[in-house]
Amino acid sequence: MKRLFSTLAIAGIMAFGTVSANNYAATASMATTTVATVTQDENSATAETEELGFHQELKKRFIEGGPGFMGIVLLCLILGLAIAIERIIYLNLSTTNTKKLVQNVEDALQSGGIEAAKEVCRNTKGPVASIYYQGLDRADEDLDAAEKAVIAYGGVQMGQLEKNVSWISLFIALAPMLGFMGTVIGMIQAFDKIEAAGDMQPSLVAGGIKVALLTTVFGLIVAIILQVFYNYIIAKIDSIVNDMEDASITLMDMLVRYKR
Repeated sequence: MKRLFSTLAIAGIMAFGTVSANNYAATASMATTTVATVTQDENSATAETEELGFHQELKKRFIEGGPGFMGIVLLCLILGLAIAIERIIYLNLSTTNTKKLVQNVEDALQSGGIEAAKEVCRNTKGPVASIYYQGLDRADEDLDAAEKAVIAYGGVQMGQLEKNVSWISLFIALAPMLGFMGTVIGMIQAFDKIEAAGDMQPSLVAGGIKVALLTTVFGLIVAIILQVFYNYIIAKIDSIVNDMEDASITLMDMLVRYKR
């Protein structure tokens, strides 16, 4: 009997150990699955945060900067971009194939005279064609009158090319200045909080300083964007003006040959 009870006891212990081992393995497997799920969720959250991208972060920072100075800085950007886009469209439409125009005017002078050359200029867009028309319109008087007309109308066309460009330079200077002003005002408010609390605690001034610095950052961003457009516009104007000057000299040479 003792041997029978001993055998049953040993069998019971082994069975209990097997069940405990199985339960431990199942628990470990569940724990591993839970950790993997949590890790996957964290990775998904990180990926979602990364997918928000630059625009969402920019929007968040803009809202944190406050509606006061940030709204004025945004207005500078909108107005500056509107003027820049209008100027770029106008300058691209004002660009003329000067070599082709000169050749057509010279051929018209040789075949049909002044009126034929004026008709070519009327059918061609751009400031160069307008200058040619003014010079040809006074070619019947004398060369001095034609030259004065070319110079005078060239100045008029240059003014048209540079119209409203000074506003872009104003917004380039104004945007960072407004940002700096917002920073100074934010710093003053932060020191007012320190004075009112009577204690120098980072939590009192951290938010105000962050808001103040955001205005400067956005002011600089606006100035950089507008500066790129401004430099392109100035380069385009210089290119058109050089073509106008070179074409004017060529026109006077053609008129001299035609008068002979």
